[in-house]
Amino acid sequence: MRGPEIHISFAPGLGLFVPAPRRTGRTAVTTDGVSTLGHLVESLGVPLTEVGALLVDGERVAPAHVPAGGAVVEVRGVERPQEVPGAPLRFLLDVHLGTLARRLRLLGVDAAYESEDIGDPALAARSARERRVLLSRDRGLLRRRELWAGAYVYSHRPDEQLRDVLGRFAPPLAPWTRCTACNGALTGADKDEVRELLEHGTRHTYDVFARCTGCERVYWRGAHHARLEEIVRTALAEFGGAPA
Repeated sequence: MRGPEIHISFAPGLGLFVPAPRRTGRTAVTTDGVSTLGHLVESLGVPLTEVGALLVDGERVAPAHVPAGGAVVEVRGVERPQEVPGAPLRFLLDVHLGTLARRLRLLGVDAAYESEDIGDPALAARSARERRVLLSRDRGLLRRRELWAGAYVYSHRPDEQLRDVLGRFAPPLAPWTRCTACNGALTGADKDEVRELLEHGTRHTYDVFARCTGCERVYWRGAHHARLEEIVRTALAEFGGAPA
């Protein structure tokens, strides 16, 4: 039995998620008369993490709203910068976003990362337990109900991924304050304290060091530093923050 019909349109930025015929203009959707609008939107391919305002006949409604027959629905994208209330802004990245995780840490952003595939349920549970925004390119993962918060990473290129996350969430930037390996805090280290951990050439070439308070990894401004400085300089120029 056919249920009520509604008419729905999606913001242009959400076209990635919906079938081509629904990417422009308003299209008809037959409902069962009991499903929530949030469920209907996700059934059409759009994770609710990517949805901003939901409008029914011009009035804003919650995802739990059940639309009546003939309703005109507008699905908007999230506003930027997006506010994440209820906890300090922290992130959790899935196994496919290691480069993005290291770049966020380079900028001082709290970014936990799973280097092994621990499975969608465990990732979603960690997001909820630690109140972290889960970043992923897996649309199914972002539709899990136990997620605390999430966001789709739209590009497969690390440079564009970084700009996307910084532009969407506007996290405070504090470069050179986090370990890119484990996300721990960095602190200054006396050369004599770390001498035994350094190779001979490093001991004789560099005098300024930092050490992770978590994994105890030692950092210095080596040959790769110019490339990292460029990432930091570009991010600060576009998104602000205090260079360290």
